[in-house]
Amino acid sequence: MALDSAYEYIVVETYIPSSTSGRHGKIHVRPVAGGKYPTTLHVECSKRLRRDYPVGTKFRLLAKLTDREGLGQYLYSNFNWDYEVVR
Repeated sequence: MALDSAYEYIVVETYIPSSTSGRHGKIHVRPVAGGKYPTTLHVECSKRLRRDYPVGTKFRLLAKLTDREGLGQYLYSNFNWDYEVVR
């Protein structure tokens, strides 16, 4: 079943998970604690967030909740879109 949610601005952060099972790379992106989405939700976005900033950096970006068969729900933000570093 495909979700049809609207894009919205959310705050995310980079982190190093204790396990990378099923995911690529050492650094991942998740929603920040206390926001609309749980911190367990994966965020697909530009690699620049993981490559160009220290782990733990927070960003504000445009994303939507979606799903993929066999992978469950995740947040998606186009890799070409702008983002803002949250201080």
